[in-house]
Amino acid sequence: MKNPDDGSPPRRKTGRPLSFDRDAALEQAMLTFWRHGYETTSIVDLTTAMGVTAPSLYSAFGDKKRLFLEAARLYAGDPEAMARDIQGAPSAYDAANAMLTNAAVIYTGDATPKGCLLASATASGSAAACEVQGAIADIRKSMASCLEARIRNDVATGKLSAATDAAALAGLVMAVAQGMSVLARDGASRSFLLAIVGATMAAWPQE
Repeated sequence: MKNPDDGSPPRRKTGRPLSFDRDAALEQAMLTFWRHGYETTSIVDLTTAMGVTAPSLYSAFGDKKRLFLEAARLYAGDPEAMARDIQGAPSAYDAANAMLTNAAVIYTGDATPKGCLLASATASGSAAACEVQGAIADIRKSMASCLEARIRNDVATGKLSAATDAAALAGLVMAVAQGMSVLARDGASRSFLLAIVGATMAAWPQE
C-alpha cells in the first residue's frame, strides 16, 4: 500500500457499498480544503475531518485531486443556475453587485473559513496541482464569461454605453472578488468588504 499522504490511491477491493454519508463527507472535505488549501491538505487531514478511512475515501472519491475538484464544484454551485441568475438580473450592474455582495458575505462567514476556496488552489511543479489550477481557472473563466455576455447584452439594449469594454469590466469584477478573498484571509471584516463592493459599483459605467 502506498503512503496515503502522497495522494495516490492504494490497491483496494471494489464493489463494497459506502458505509458513510457521502454528501456530508464531501462537505467536510470542502471545508478542509477551503481552510488549508489544496497542496497543504493531507489525506490524514481529510480522513480526520470526513470521519472516514483512507481506503473509504479512495473508494468513494478516487484520489485527493478528484476529491478537491468535486469539492470545488460543490462550492461554486451549479453553473447553469449561476448563468440564469446573471441573465435574470435586471441589469449587468445588478448581476455584478449581487456577485460581489455574495462574495463578501461568503468570505466572512462565521461558520466557514475566511476567503474563497477557489483561490486556495495554487499552481506548483506537480502535475496534479497544475491540473487542479487549470480546472479552477476554468470555473472562474465561466463566471467571467457569463457576466461579460450580460454586459454585452446591456450594451446592445442601450443600458450601457457602446464604448463599454465588456471583457475588461467583467475582469474588474472578478479581480475585485479575488482581491477581497485575500483581504478576508488577512482578517478584513464583512463591513469593510461591503464598502469595497460599494466603491467598485460606484465606478460602474453609465449609459
